[in-house]
Amino acid sequence: MKLAFWRKSTKEEQSSISAATAPSAGGIIQALRRSLAPEPDWSALEEALILSDAGTATARAIIADAQEIRDGDGHARLRTALMRLMQEEGDRSAATEAEIEVILLVGVNGAGKTTSAAKLAARAKAAGGQPLLVAADTFRAAAIEQLRLLAEREGVEIIEGRPGGDPSAAIHDALTAASARKLQPVIIDTAGRMQTKSGLMEELSKMRRVIGKLAPEAKVEVLLILDATAGQNGLAQAKGFDRAAGVDGVILTKLDAGARGGVALSVRRELSLPVRWVGVGERGTDLLPFDAAAYVAGLLGEGA
Repeated sequence: MKLAFWRKSTKEEQSSISAATAPSAGGIIQALRRSLAPEPDWSALEEALILSDAGTATARAIIADAQEIRDGDGHARLRTALMRLMQEEGDRSAATEAEIEVILLVGVNGAGKTTSAAKLAARAKAAGGQPLLVAADTFRAAAIEQLRLLAEREGVEIIEGRPGGDPSAAIHDALTAASARKLQPVIIDTAGRMQTKSGLMEELSKMRRVIGKLAPEAKVEVLLILDATAGQNGLAQAKGFDRAAGVDGVILTKLDAGARGGVALSVRRELSLPVRWVGVGERGTDLLPFDAAAYVAGLLGEGA
């Protein structure tokens, strides 16, 4: 069955994304309003983007792009530059019919992998799938228990690793069970780890090899979980995770928790990775498909 899992956001979800991003809009709006169209104070806009947590290099690149655009006033030119960055041709984030069979969640401790796994399972179930959660964070017995409780709450099945055991063994059992019972997608929660710990990163590589061996034809999505409140500190982590597991996209969590929404801009530019999902709350329905237009609208305070 084709699972319409990567789909466009609804209008209500787009509004939620804009609202979550809006706290970053104040300085940008003020800089635009102080400027005379069509040529705004680009230095003030660059500073506003930096304060929104876009990062210095990304802010400069966006402003340089906007300055090269000839059509429209400063607001329109900045919006076009932001959309060029966040919605590039060929993004799978725009696809609505992609059939993802295995989802591997990676990231550092505390970023929100376990709760994101449960929210993805809830969305897959709502879309007509029969998801299987995999508790492969065998370093923490509490993580296994937490995912078990979330699986019960969402009414989805779960395969649990043994505390202190090999997480690849849990993945092996899960893929075998999923094949036999026609469960899809398989959503794997892994232990938090720093990219500087070579042993832990090799373990992640092993998980990826196990998936490739047991399900060589499966469409696998490796998603890096980034805490939006960590801002620029989270970006350096991605290179190590990409080397170990081959990251395909980002889930930006805790966007509702006072995060500066501009971090998604640097994620896109510095990591060359699309944002797939954003977390805007604690409920199972609070993980939303990323929508570039809604995000940019919030960042620019459109409709405020």
